[in-house]
Amino acid sequence: MKNLSFPFTNRLRSILLATVAGIWMAAGLAHAAMSEKPNVVLIISDDQSWTDYGFMGHETIQTPHLDMLAKESVLFRRGYVPTALCRPSLMTLATGLYAHQHGVTGNDPSRARTDRDSPEYTQLRAELISFIKNHDTLQGLLGEQGYLSHQSGKWWEGSFQHGGFTHGMTRGFPEPGGRHGDDGLKIGREGMKPIEDFVDLAVKERKPFFINYAPFLPHTPHNPPARLFDKYKDKVDSPHVARYYAMCEWFDETCGQLVKILEDKGVRDNTLIVYVCDNGWIQNPDARGYAPRSKQTPYEAGIRQPIFFNWPAKLKPADREELVSSIDLFPTIAKATGARMPKGLPGLDLWSNLQNGKEIKRKTIFGEGFAHDIADLHNPQETLLYRWAIEGRWKLLLTYDGEVAHYKTTHPRDEKRPQLFDLFKDPHETENVAGDHPDVVKRLVKKIDNWYPVTERKVVRVFK
Repeated sequence: MKNLSFPFTNRLRSILLATVAGIWMAAGLAHAAMSEKPNVVLIISDDQSWTDYGFMGHETIQTPHLDMLAKESVLFRRGYVPTALCRPSLMTLATGLYAHQHGVTGNDPSRARTDRDSPEYTQLRAELISFIKNHDTLQGLLGEQGYLSHQSGKWWEGSFQHGGFTHGMTRGFPEPGGRHGDDGLKIGREGMKPIEDFVDLAVKERKPFFINYAPFLPHTPHNPPARLFDKYKDKVDSPHVARYYAMCEWFDETCGQLVKILEDKGVRDNTLIVYVCDNGWIQNPDARGYAPRSKQTPYEAGIRQPIFFNWPAKLKPADREELVSSIDLFPTIAKATGARMPKGLPGLDLWSNLQNGKEIKRKTIFGEGFAHDIADLHNPQETLLYRWAIEGRWKLLLTYDGEVAHYKTTHPRDEKRPQLFDLFKDPHETENVAGDHPDVVKRLVKKIDNWYPVTERKVVRVFK
């Protein structure tokens, strides 16, 4: 009996060893395939000026974690968002389209035209949220490549599932508090555990992942930890400014916590981190809100934002001078991950430029501004307020008389002529030099018209 069982046992052992070896080989191949696709973390600040970082030269605000990331990144100090309002700006990141293309030009349907508590207004909100289904989303394309994706923070377009994420925090409209984030707004302010748990899951399942980290920071309410407020309160004259500065550092701390999660889980070396802010902010020293010519406006404090790409294992750190726009992030991330590239994206795929350091050939970037409330969901021009272009040192701003139902004081539009600024000499746009450079104005007007033509029937220019 023993003589019969011995060869059978050896045969069984051989079969088992071969099976285990096959499993390990398959797992190794799967891991190798997974490792070829980088994890992607998109960090999106909320209401922060381009000046308000240590690495951008601020003398008071301390942002050591972002400073370190920027130092080891391909950094574009002259980055921009095409729209200075959170929802349209975030929708651009998700779809790779300008606001006039994706249709979400404002934060809400018009409360002046329809009662906010009416069934009609509820229907308008639902219709606006449905617009994201008309387009490919970045997280959806990454899902086609086997990525898991996680939403946290600010998110207007319904639940995280509605936006194409596999995982997330926001329950979304029509849930109570579902206007722009509900549970998602807890991230950062109440810890980072949801993201840590998600990374654990992705590692366990051996899948690449995408994290959309858009915390409600440094956005109002400006209620930083007391230790941070105490740090700044004696450094500035205004408690409102001190609280805002403290919020910027609080946001920075959460970014450090996020990077530490990646390091502790052993995935930092294969993770591309991309940074941008949704729109700018200047703190009003006398009140809780923002100062003029910042949030919602097309001035530099509303639209300029540093943008950086961090992947030390693949990208050599560089401080770049070219103009870039958040419209470029979608195609760049798609290329870096091997995702399908939708046709007709207006942004540039910068991936090869990031890798080889070659100059970006594009010379002009564009943007637009619409009212906070959308008067007509199917005609963006009803609330068009601005179109603009930046080419080298020159920035041209054109103003329109679109309907403004709320935040009228934010958009006085007192200057009805074209506004031309020399950003190299005048980065804070104190002097309109259009009269001195009519050739520049003419050239940039033509470029703007070719980029986004508007119909005079619907929008009357308020300059001559």
